[in-house]
Amino acid sequence: MSTAKKVKGNVGIEEYRGKLRLRLPRTVTEGGKQVYLSTGLDSNEINNRRVSSLANWIEEDILTGQLDPTLDRYREKLETYRQPQLTLVKPKIPQTDIAELWDKYCEFMKPQLASTTYIKDYARKYRNHIKALPTKDLTQAIAIRDYLLTELSPNAAKRVLTYLSACCKWAVSSGLTKDNPFAGMSEDIKLPKHDSDAIDPFSKEEMNSIIQAFEETRPHYAPFVKFLFWTGCRTGEAIGLQWKHINSECTQITFSESYDSALNIRKGTKTGKSRRFPCNTQVRQLLQSIRPPSPDLEQSVFTSPTGGIINNTRFSNQVWKGGKMGKKNYKGVIQQLMNDGLIDRYRCPYNTRHTFITLMLAEGLTVSTVAKLVGNSPEIILKHYAGNTVPLELPSI
Repeated sequence: MSTAKKVKGNVGIEEYRGKLRLRLPRTVTEGGKQVYLSTGLDSNEINNRRVSSLANWIEEDILTGQLDPTLDRYREKLETYRQPQLTLVKPKIPQTDIAELWDKYCEFMKPQLASTTYIKDYARKYRNHIKALPTKDLTQAIAIRDYLLTELSPNAAKRVLTYLSACCKWAVSSGLTKDNPFAGMSEDIKLPKHDSDAIDPFSKEEMNSIIQAFEETRPHYAPFVKFLFWTGCRTGEAIGLQWKHINSECTQITFSESYDSALNIRKGTKTGKSRRFPCNTQVRQLLQSIRPPSPDLEQSVFTSPTGGIINNTRFSNQVWKGGKMGKKNYKGVIQQLMNDGLIDRYRCPYNTRHTFITLMLAEGLTVSTVAKLVGNSPEIILKHYAGNTVPLELPSI
């Protein structure tokens, strides 16, 4: 038998404790000892091929007399096998079901939104619009747009398309779909400008008529209505107001919370910031007249007739506006004033805020001051309110 064949031998491959190792032939080791070369590689198809290639290399070095007795040369090769390997990711099949994408988009947006915004807009309103679509296929974006314009008002259709575009933009960046077919669609919808879209405050005379009517016909709610007119706070802020938010002298109010009657939850203000409101004599006397001698600081300042928290929807529909709900007909204060000719047209309770802002500007308060009082930016006051403050008589120049 030739020398070459005597020294060649086979390099064996074994699995030991879940890892692969190489078994060198005794004929090439000092003293004929059994030597193993641990690879540190898991036993799988790819690693088996790698280790087999290394075994063939060692066998070739044995055959040609070039075996590295320290085995370091082979350990270096094994180290390259142990480096993190790029994992080939199979491309995702683009999703085209807008309803499925919307649900995933909602989960992405949920931590970034106020709970009321998420529930009302994302989980309810826009999800319901999407569910009502005759097709959920993104390739039918044009048909979806045309359907929305047929079934909804231009303003509502524009809003839905805006949200659909935002959803698909996120889906593209997340690798869930290939493109955004709704991009730019909402911009093509031009909304008509109506006078009703502008801020529509009550006049000072109308405000006083409303307050008087509440004092005479709905006295329990009269302080609540006065407070809305005289502070310009948002309706939810007035409902959520507790005695802990008003100092003992009733000279200062801290608006830091709001109450959502539809969801029955207490939350922060719309801007997420607290603001302090200095009470004038009118507001101070109002609060002092309804303040208990030793109020429970957690108690609501304004309550329903039964002592519970005011439900904004019931107040608006049954007390303020009135009308038939179910089998019962409610006589609303504003409707009666319209019937009596004391109010020209209907406006919702939120217009008490518009009224306060407009009257304060007419009284000469600066835009920045009014903005701080009501929790708006000066830009909003300038854009929506300042232009509506027109004196009945222009001064001479």
